[in-house]
Amino acid sequence: MARFLVKTEPDSYFWDDLVRDGGTEWDGVRNHAAAGHLRAMAVGDPVLVYHSGAAKAVVGIARVARAARPDGDGGWVSVALEPVAPLPRQVTLAAMKADPACADMAMIRQSRLSVSPVRDTEWAAVERLAG
Repeated sequence: MARFLVKTEPDSYFWDDLVRDGGTEWDGVRNHAAAGHLRAMAVGDPVLVYHSGAAKAVVGIARVARAARPDGDGGWVSVALEPVAPLPRQVTLAAMKADPACADMAMIRQSRLSVSPVRDTEWAAVERLAG
């Protein structure tokens, strides 16, 4: 099973929106590397939901509900995500940067990437930081 992280601006789509809606189509990704990560997602894969902007924190865990399908022209894709649970405590970007287990996270190394893979050790570190 692969693990991923998706970023969202809380002003455009907040964790509470995902919970209220019971899921969403994760579309509009227009970066080739991020789209490649969407294509790699399989049903059931866990996904960390990260609020960018002022919040800069992982706030919850979602799950891939449907694998990639076309999203407009140009080979872009989308996936369906559904909420699993909020984190007991949000994990800030500063906390992840300070934790050696997260030092090589793709979202830290490539901060503009909106969808990225998460290694098992990095996932475990985020869970530990979340309490």
